[in-house]
Amino acid sequence: MKPDTLRATIVGSTAILMWGTLATLTTLAGNIPPFQLTTFSFTLAFAIGLILWLKQGGSLRQQLRLPWRVWVLGIYGLFGYHFFYFMALQRAPAVEASLIAYLWPLLIVLFSAMLPGEKLRWFHLVGAGVAFGGAALLVTGGQGIRFNPAYTLGYGLALLCAFTWSSYSVLSRFFGAIPTQTVGGFCGVTALLAGICHLLFENTVWPVGWEWGAIVALGIGPVGAAFYTWDYGVKRGNIRLLGAFSYATPLLSTLLLIGLGLARASGVLLLACLLIVGGALLASADSLDPTKS
Repeated sequence: MKPDTLRATIVGSTAILMWGTLATLTTLAGNIPPFQLTTFSFTLAFAIGLILWLKQGGSLRQQLRLPWRVWVLGIYGLFGYHFFYFMALQRAPAVEASLIAYLWPLLIVLFSAMLPGEKLRWFHLVGAGVAFGGAALLVTGGQGIRFNPAYTLGYGLALLCAFTWSSYSVLSRFFGAIPTQTVGGFCGVTALLAGICHLLFENTVWPVGWEWGAIVALGIGPVGAAFYTWDYGVKRGNIRLLGAFSYATPLLSTLLLIGLGLARASGVLLLACLLIVGGALLASADSLDPTKS
């Protein structure tokens, strides 16, 4: 792997680490409705963009003067993913909906084969599939799942959620010349649209005490800086490797919850860990081969 590609892949991987804190911080944020929480956190993410723009110099109008295709893709990815995910959770059981939504890393591995210079090999697909099996164990707790036809709409929305984030990540590759700080504009529009959805679908619940701290941490980390580093990674790094490594997100999330006493360790966790790590290593076999760097 070329040094520039390796560096961008490492930067993109920090998003996966930050997303591993999402479940814990969301839990600590209390019972804030999802669209309201999205509004708060993406407003902070937009503030990160403002800081980057001020540091770079130039007017706000110049920073936001982007091709319409870039705006459509950015809003489609950031707002679309969260919209479909929250709608899916309202129309299907959380376990099944979350499991379907977690197809997005596997879809990234598949879709990356359509990019110029990329080639899909059997071990990429098998590795991503094994890692998905590990994620499925974590999401279901090792229990059997039943897909009820009554929740077909919710399952479809969860699948749209997975397709949205995976396609956004892969299509971003075609806009590599667009600076990463433009993600701030997408975050601002996402905050606005989430606010509208909150007013339409939810009742306002104001945070109290340390819940504000969890919301700030969300806006700075997993719902803030993570989207900037992910953008940089998928545009300039090894996107197939990032897709395979993304299955570490539920594992990191579970380990953090256990470390804080919010969840319990089990044999299922150990097996899931082995599957996710083993699958990710298999999917990245050629990328980690020093003779092919």
